[in-house]
Amino acid sequence: MRAIPTLKISISGVRGVVGDSLTPTLLTRFAQAFGTYTGSGTVVVGRDTRTSGEMVRQAVAAGLLSSGCRVVDLGVCPVPTVQLAVRHRRAHGGIAITASHNPPEWNALKFVGPDGLFLGSGPARELLDIYHQGEYVKVPGANMRSIDVMTDGLDLHLKAIMDGVGPLPAAPKRLRVALDGCNGAGALIAPRLLEALGADVVPINITPNGLFPRGAEPVPENLGALCEAVRAGGCDIGFAQDMDADRLAVVSELGEPIGEDFTLVLAAWHVLATRPGPVVANLSTTAALDEVARRFNCPVVRTKIGEANVTERMVSERAVIGGEGNGGVIYPAINFARDSQVGMALILHLLASSGKTVSALMAELPGFVMVKEKLACPSNRIPDVLRMVKREYAGLPMDTRDGVKVLLENGWFHVRGSNTEPIVRVVAEGPSRGAARAIVDEVFGRVARVVAS
Repeated sequence: MRAIPTLKISISGVRGVVGDSLTPTLLTRFAQAFGTYTGSGTVVVGRDTRTSGEMVRQAVAAGLLSSGCRVVDLGVCPVPTVQLAVRHRRAHGGIAITASHNPPEWNALKFVGPDGLFLGSGPARELLDIYHQGEYVKVPGANMRSIDVMTDGLDLHLKAIMDGVGPLPAAPKRLRVALDGCNGAGALIAPRLLEALGADVVPINITPNGLFPRGAEPVPENLGALCEAVRAGGCDIGFAQDMDADRLAVVSELGEPIGEDFTLVLAAWHVLATRPGPVVANLSTTAALDEVARRFNCPVVRTKIGEANVTERMVSERAVIGGEGNGGVIYPAINFARDSQVGMALILHLLASSGKTVSALMAELPGFVMVKEKLACPSNRIPDVLRMVKREYAGLPMDTRDGVKVLLENGWFHVRGSNTEPIVRVVAEGPSRGAARAIVDEVFGRVARVVAS
């Protein structure tokens, strides 16, 4: 099989393996390009806890300063904190240093516009054009500006959530929450938030040292320790974050993962019950979201994968909530950003207001089950994969806005190349695990043959 590249440059930003493709020179040049794009304005910078983060931060700061920017340094913080701080400081943009759920050897830059949203496709392509052309603003040393260390970014974030959601209603018994922070940026704020809401916290993996105690992606196979903590601690719920704290997975009071696909469903349940309105989600988000929205007579609008695509549509639709089926919850009343902390607050309010357990709430939802697979795949083979899917499933209803999503009698599947990793993803949903697995196995086998050819 062909070698898989260790650098991914796209409208979603730049990701690579540190010490291989993601070099200080490349990082500095991207920061120079972004500084040029902002017009040498104020740029907020924050990073997750990855051990390579300080090197990347210094390279980014050098590039921004050399292009005439004033840098606001948040230090270690969740990605949504960066987005919130951009708006708070009325900055010209922001850079989040994180490879999110990628393995520890990876790091990345995510670019934020002055509105606190990730750059959409048009602005992102403009930034990439500046980078590839190499025509950066360069100021003399005498004109270089300062780095402003912002020490209250987490406090700002915590206050925004508490102001937007408020503490849990009084109850005879405080909710008991197991929290797995993956030793990431969320470890600095999530325990504080849960205590402020009025919950008791059973913490695991909340040392923000960047040492991965498990796979960073909060999928069921990585949540064994959290499931055990829920059972051992007699907890009402368990929460798992990724390294940059924008994604959230839930474990029931029985110590069973419910699947990160249902994080948004539970959060939307609470929001729509109190504030009905449009919901926006990507093409790979569970159909259970449509069922919850239907209960409150609310429309669901589907978009391409990616936070920038979802938030852009949320703005135009005036959505009350949105997100993605990877555990990303976006609640615009607080922040136009995927935010695991906001997801925790909304779901805990659902538990408190309903008086029901997680498993009881899940029993009221349609019995959809989602199965996901991924396969290493060079970017130049993705078109071949998609052509195969269109050919083999011609005649069935399909959506080709982002890869290919095919609607079946007993479910659906979605095949697409990742924007952040050199992989192809196959996602399927069916009325049972066996049905979803059968769909994935059939499609994945065909995809694998194309990739291997």
